Amino acid sequence: MTLILSLILPVSAFTGVPLETVKGHVDKVLDVLRDPSLKPESAKKAKKDKIRVIAEKMFDFTELSKRTLAQNWSKLSPEQQKEFVELYTSLLENTYTNKIMSYSDEKILFTKEVPLSEKAVEVQSTVLRKTGEIPIFYRVTMKDDSWKVYDIVIEGVSLVNNYRSQFREILSNNPPESMLETLRKKVGKS
Repeated sequence: MTLILSLILPVSAFTGVPLETVKGHVDKVLDVLRDPSLKPESAKKAKKDKIRVIAEKMFDFTELSKRTLAQNWSKLSPEQQKEFVELYTSLLENTYTNKIMSYSDEKILFTKEVPLSEKAVEVQSTVLRKTGEIPIFYRVTMKDDSWKVYDIVIEGVSLVNNYRSQFREILSNNPPESMLETLRKKVGKS
């Protein structure tokens, strides 16, 4: 019984905290998107910069990178790992910022937390649109005394798994430097 309690207590001791943490970050992004002073096209860069600052607090990009590359992570030197995290972060930012910027005041409901392990929780939310509901699940882990997102599952598709298959394919026939060069080109840092 004590063993069972010790396994349950670490997660249950945080009940509500992961959900409130993710919701707080998402609310801050929504505040930026709703800010009338950031609506003009001339304020687009300022809006992106504000969203980037929130994302840096919300996400653990190193953990996200490690999980995306999985066993291939160890094939990279420490310098390559560092560069991969930077390039992958830029790629995600470039890919998703424009989608976020097209937000048109949909409602977002945060519904529940589902423990995944002792230190990982899935925070479930739903975006309510006129055309239907979009489930978005944030997978978070405890890092430096705060909950950080390491994966997002949108309509059942995991960001980590989606990119993992792409990078696995590149690395199956090419050295890590080739993958990094491909990323440099994609994010305009070659």
